[in-house]
Order: sequence, then C-alpha cells, then structure tokens
Amino acid sequence: MNSIRGAKNLLALLCAVGIPVALAQPGPGGMRMPRYDTSTETTITGTVQEVIAMNSGRMAGTHLMVKTESGAIEVHLGPNQFLSQAGFQFAKGDAVSIVGSKVTIRGVSALLAREVTKDKKTLTLRDKTGRPMWAGRRQAPSKMSFVLRGGEARRCLAL
Repeated sequence: MNSIRGAKNLLALLCAVGIPVALAQPGPGGMRMPRYDTSTETTITGTVQEVIAMNSGRMAGTHLMVKTESGAIEVHLGPNQFLSQAGFQFAKGDAVSIVGSKVTIRGVSALLAREVTKDKKTLTLRDKTGRPMWAGRRQAPSKMSFVLRGGEARRCLAL
C-alpha cells in the first residue's frame, strides 16, 4: 500500500515539475521567438546594408541589417506579405529610423521593430504594447486596410 502511495506521489511530483518544463522548451529548431519588451524600447537611425527575406522557420519575415553609428544590427520587421501589402519596400542604402525592442537572438543583439520610417513615411508594425499589427483579431484579410503616415497607408482593422 505504501509503495502504491509512494508511486502516486512520485508521479504527481514528476507531472508538477515536468509538464511546465516541457511546455517552456523551444519549438522546432530549438529556438524560442523573442517577445517584444517595451522596457527595452529604443530608436535607431542608420543605413540599410542588406535586406533579408526569410521564407520559412520561426523567424520568417523581412529582416534588415542596419548600419548605425555604434555598429550593425539585425532588425526584424515582420511577415513579408504584411510589408508588401502595405506597399513598403527596402533596398540597400535606404536611410531608416526604427523604433523597436532590443532583444538577444542566438547570443546576438537584434531589434524587433515597432515602427520604421523611410522617406518621411512611417509604417507601424506593432502597437505601443508590442502586439503585431498582422496579428489582428483573426479577421479575413479583406477586412484589413493599410494606412501609412506621410501619404500612404498603414494597416488598420476595418471594424
């Protein structure tokens, strides 16, 4: 009887400890997505050195390598489709100003962009809390519109 009770207690302990640990593990590829942290928000200005369109994996989307006065940093903008639907494109040599959250990915500093300004036009990628604009309320794309400050459009939900 004691051995059954002991086995049940051990099983309960393993579940209490093991399940949260298992759920906290990184997804496929062994990497967790960094979260936007408003306490690490900063603004950088610089020149686009490279435009990277990653089409698969947990970090899929448009990334920029931006050269600033303090060095180069990889900036994660958002899904390729979101940027193309907004009519926002980037090329090597573009001058940009980016508001974003500093994060560490694979031991390297990076920036999760909230807003990016180019040619006096600003595209909002995340709201002030860091929630991605493409996350929406799971409405059909036809209910989304894009409105850019400075004469073009940035994405807004049409309710």
